[in-house]
Amino acid sequence: MRQIFLDTETTGLSPEAGDRVIEIGCIEMVNRRLTGNTRHYYLNPERSSSPEALEVHGLTDEFLADKPKFAEVADDFLAWLQGAEVIIHNAAFDTNFLDHELKRVGREPFARHVQGVCDSLLMARELFPGKRNSLDALCARLEVDNSNRTLHGALLDAGLLAEVFIRMTRGQDSLVIDHGQAASNASGAFSVSQDLAGLPLLLVQPEDQERAEHERVLAELDKASGGKTVWRELVS
Repeated sequence: MRQIFLDTETTGLSPEAGDRVIEIGCIEMVNRRLTGNTRHYYLNPERSSSPEALEVHGLTDEFLADKPKFAEVADDFLAWLQGAEVIIHNAAFDTNFLDHELKRVGREPFARHVQGVCDSLLMARELFPGKRNSLDALCARLEVDNSNRTLHGALLDAGLLAEVFIRMTRGQDSLVIDHGQAASNASGAFSVSQDLAGLPLLLVQPEDQERAEHERVLAELDKASGGKTVWRELVS
């Protein structure tokens, strides 16, 4: 399975009011391993960021002035995402902005270019109901190092999201990149971890006493449920 962790930075909070995407960061994972492949774009939004947004991302008008416009990177961006599941934290925000950018260049909405969109914020709310589930809060809860996150950056945040996601879905200590290389970005957010996939799985057979005890427990469950233990019917 090919999955892409994606994040954006924008000039403000409302694409309907004319705010634009100024940065896109993507990190690829295939079969739950980082590949080292990324896409990272700084974009000229042809407008200024709001003061509030500038405090968050720190990308000034001067820095973005010579960067490509979204129309210039759209084909490369969409081709790279083709067929992948895209994982975004608070996906509605980012996809709404991307839909507006795509509409400007005459392309279909974002969701039609990918296999699916997974919102990791909704996943976190199910796992940790009633708690704060921002990316920073999840990093603290799941012990993901985000000490280099003084400002928001799309590629940095996509990397942190990848680490958070793998811990939410499997509890693995860290992501493993192909060929034993350490997954990295500008922040150095990932740590090296040993890949145990090639080790043989040790299968332990139960003893007769353990089998008898297991059957006793199943019989009690069958009795308590009024004969509704459907797995017995499936086995027979």
